[in-house]
Amino acid sequence: MNILFFLKPKNEVVYISSTISVQHALTDMQNHTYTAVPIISADGDYIGTITEGDFLRYFKDLTNGAPEPDPNANISTIPRSVSYDPISINADIEDLISKVINQNFVPVIDDNHKFIGIITRKDVIQYIYNKLKSLQ
Repeated sequence: MNILFFLKPKNEVVYISSTISVQHALTDMQNHTYTAVPIISADGDYIGTITEGDFLRYFKDLTNGAPEPDPNANISTIPRSVSYDPISINADIEDLISKVINQNFVPVIDDNHKFIGIITRKDVIQYIYNKLKSLQ
């Protein structure tokens, strides 16, 4: 099975640019109520994923003796604790399953390492559930 069956394309995905400020990124996440969003470079490369926990740790660390938080600092100043590893557009279903076991979503990149969308764990589970249900 081709993993593109599950793909939610980039134009339907909430993501943040690697060039925006911490404040802008935090506002975007709050507005969309997601707990994790992909970070994409100006060239369209997948940089990583930032989570609510990353923001919490960043601000907590700053209040424990570090310098005052700068809301205008670039999003790249926030260390990311979890690695949401991307999968190639050419990956097989086994590779996808091994990723969704540990990630809420799997970023998908093309042959040039450009971000093209995500595959959600929910969509994969729903597909498997429907397949099993149809066998009954």
